[in-house]
Amino acid sequence: MRALLVLILALTAQAAAALPERLADTGLDEARSLAFTPQYPLWSDGTAKRRWLALPPGASIDATRPDAWQFPAGTKAWKEFSYGGRKIETRFIERTAAGAWRFAAYVWNAEGTEARLAPAEGATLPVADAPGGRYAVPSRTDCLACHEGAPVPILGFSALQLAADLSRFSKVLKNLSGEAPRIPVASPETRAALGYLHANCGHCHNDSGPLAGLGLVLSQPAAGAAPADPTVLLARMQHRNPLLRMPPLGVRVPHAEGAALVARWIAFHKESHP
Repeated sequence: MRALLVLILALTAQAAAALPERLADTGLDEARSLAFTPQYPLWSDGTAKRRWLALPPGASIDATRPDAWQFPAGTKAWKEFSYGGRKIETRFIERTAAGAWRFAAYVWNAEGTEARLAPAEGATLPVADAPGGRYAVPSRTDCLACHEGAPVPILGFSALQLAADLSRFSKVLKNLSGEAPRIPVASPETRAALGYLHANCGHCHNDSGPLAGLGLVLSQPAAGAAPADPTVLLARMQHRNPLLRMPPLGVRVPHAEGAALVARWIAFHKESHP
């Protein structure tokens, strides 16, 4: 067991050491990469985001399992964060030849002309538009905490999240079958609330990750709805104590619109289930 742990740590260190120092060297080409926008976005303290995905030439995504698309080795994805048109950081995820995923963050200079690799332990940057004037770049451990709890580490690029735009990605999806998934509930407001919880909480609170034993499933499978128990959700979303507020990472300011959406759903739920 000790030898295996040493090997894993060595491979992890090797992968980290091989990360490009400049974002430009990761292969991001906005003109040729697949730009995408999930229908249920993740709240990140009011930042604007852009996202891209790139596959190796001739490769495709196995879409046999609608909730867990399988991405080929060499898959790369980027997510850019900005405030007021100023690019702050771009996060990078890549599937290695061995099938593992590696993560990195790149910090942009003030001119927006170049982004450099952030320290593995993360960083705090002075950004006027960020809450408190400070912006937190996640550590690689923080990246793992969110992404490795999900069925697939690339959050937002899935059958449910891209349902309204699946045809645009048909050339890179194989074994895609059936109609575009939709959370099957009667109320549009309930659908919006469940979609919001899916995007903001479901990557940790699902039936297959480390928190499966809690019994609080907030991810939405493409094949059917998995309604959550709303009793404690709103209180945790709005809690003033950052140690008790959800989500615990990447959010310093509660999302007022998201909380209002969940509050309306709770009121509807109580009326429907007196």
